[in-house]
Amino acid sequence: MTKVRDLHSQWSKVQAYKAEYDALDEEFQLARALIEARTRAGLSQTQLARRMKTSQSYVARIEGGKVRPSTDALERFAHATGTRLRITFEPEAAG
Repeated sequence: MTKVRDLHSQWSKVQAYKAEYDALDEEFQLARALIEARTRAGLSQTQLARRMKTSQSYVARIEGGKVRPSTDALERFAHATGTRLRITFEPEAAG
């Protein structure tokens, strides 16, 4: 059976694949940050959902990158995990 890691390594040599993968980096970073904040707070998705007054399935969808959470949802997430939401704007890389 082929491992996903091996496929990714092979496909990363294809410029079109690499461009599409790189375009998703910001979404991956958000998902990673959400999961890390919840984990640091020692909360399950269900516990977090209760604190946010939402469903566990919504928490799973935002952590999985299936939906883009609103600023309000991110603020509730931060409050529920005892963290602070910070949004920044950075110049695009010259390309």
